[in-house]
Amino acid sequence: MALTLDRRRFLSTLGCSLAASPFVTPMAFADMPSDNRLVVVILRGAMDGLDALQPYGDPDLVRLRPGFDTGPAGGALDLTGFHALAPGLADLMPLWRAGQLGFAQAVSTPYRGRRSHFDGQDILEAGTAGEVPPLSGRDGWLNRLLAGLPQATGRTAFAIGRDDMLLLRGEAPASSWAPDAALDLTQATRDLLLHVYHDDPLFRETAEEALLLSADGPDKRKEGQDKVEALFTFAAKQLSGSARIAALSIPGWDSHRNQANQLRRPYGRLAAGILRLQADLGPVWDRTTVLAMTEFGRTAAENGTRGTDHGTGGTLVVAGGAVRGGQVWGQWPGLAEADLLDRRDLMPTGDVRSYAAWAMRGLFGLDAAFLTSTVFPSVEMGPDPGLLA
Repeated sequence: MALTLDRRRFLSTLGCSLAASPFVTPMAFADMPSDNRLVVVILRGAMDGLDALQPYGDPDLVRLRPGFDTGPAGGALDLTGFHALAPGLADLMPLWRAGQLGFAQAVSTPYRGRRSHFDGQDILEAGTAGEVPPLSGRDGWLNRLLAGLPQATGRTAFAIGRDDMLLLRGEAPASSWAPDAALDLTQATRDLLLHVYHDDPLFRETAEEALLLSADGPDKRKEGQDKVEALFTFAAKQLSGSARIAALSIPGWDSHRNQANQLRRPYGRLAAGILRLQADLGPVWDRTTVLAMTEFGRTAAENGTRGTDHGTGGTLVVAGGAVRGGQVWGQWPGLAEADLLDRRDLMPTGDVRSYAAWAMRGLFGLDAAFLTSTVFPSVEMGPDPGLLA
């Protein structure tokens, strides 16, 4: 009886011995014919956009957050005379000065009301109009992007880790990989594996790719490198080759208490990851755009434990050599009580999906009608915010 085994199942079988930890963070990549690169970073846990990009020029910020150190007087770095950069992101200041870092303020997805991390992240990655997508048939907006590019070729689809990213889930071929998972095989075993599948084009290609990517895994990390930074190292290596899109995530942004300490590590990881891309991509950095987005913002006022709770409006971080940075995009709604959403949250004045749509239009020359009908159904792109140089 002939044995039929598809590529995903083949590598899933291999993955049983690879992903010993259930907390492996997956990454996803896709090949594209364009020379431009897009990196999407999901900041899981709801980053406090009013802390990352501090609107210290609004007098109500101090009223709402009397226990927080805010603005230049509190150690933040002045950006515009109205906005300041959180001290934890200070390493990114050279990018701001070089015009390779910017922020979109008061943005959100269409998700409202319940403020659930799980629902918020699903809606962010699905790119839908506010309702949680059904479990069956849900796909991600990056995958729909690939499906609309006839010349795009995806790597063989595979995922290693606890789960894959909804961003790239769908019918278009793409691949997932966790650099924490390594094929712990001797050289002789590797040679035997390739020999066994040498005459089978399906398995030979899959085995060769698995072994190649495994070689770029943890054994090749720089000594002392943080686990999340290692993801960016791996992403840069793929983007320096045939990959054109990378999607990954940074956890740890849920800051209900002692926010200053809670955010120190994720800020450091985000800054180090972006700078790792800049260093490792070399000249490719000039054609790269990084979008770091989160499922929703946090409350405008601090809570009783020096933290913030789940909110709505937040901040989009935009970086890269292809970016027209050194500026803050979007309309500022104000922090007066009457200006807040439900008298508690920063009022969204922009849709984070529209900024992503304009970035993809500029990077890959996509038609606006395709972006608003397929990639982000029903989104209103509005005027070009001018993200890209």
